[in-house]
Amino acid sequence: MDKAITTALLIIAGIICTIFVFNTVYPMVNRSSSAMVSMTDQIDNRMKSRISIVHEAHTADRLTVYVWVKNVGTTRIDGVDDCDLFFGQEGNFNRVPYVTDAGSSYPRWDYEVENDTEWKPNVTVKFTISYDSDPGTGTYFVKVVLPNGIDDEDFFSMS
Repeated sequence: MDKAITTALLIIAGIICTIFVFNTVYPMVNRSSSAMVSMTDQIDNRMKSRISIVHEAHTADRLTVYVWVKNVGTTRIDGVDDCDLFFGQEGNFNRVPYVTDAGSSYPRWDYEVENDTEWKPNVTVKFTISYDSDPGTGTYFVKVVLPNGIDDEDFFSMS
């Protein structure tokens, strides 16, 4: 009879331990799989996003600089106004704020989707960088960074 009671108690203890382990491990596995799915989506988005700076130009007084950037990826790019744009003379460039973030200060940038209504694959966006005074001649650096971290950069001359 003692063996039967001991066996029954060990079985009950084993079941309780199994339930405890399951209730502890299952939520962690579930959170881990959600994190993996989220990370996979982000990696997929980054792999499908590609841009290329295709041309730069400026007005005669150099108060306005135009940078055309083409979506050469396979997915639509959302949040163009959330992009980061870096611009300035070689070795002396800064992040230029978007026009709504800049307020009345310069430099600032704005954009226009050139050949569509959204920045879909094969569509070009014209970034317009505005100054209140001539930034000068020389070699300039421009870098556009998408909200997901994909970027392209280029050097060009302003004379």
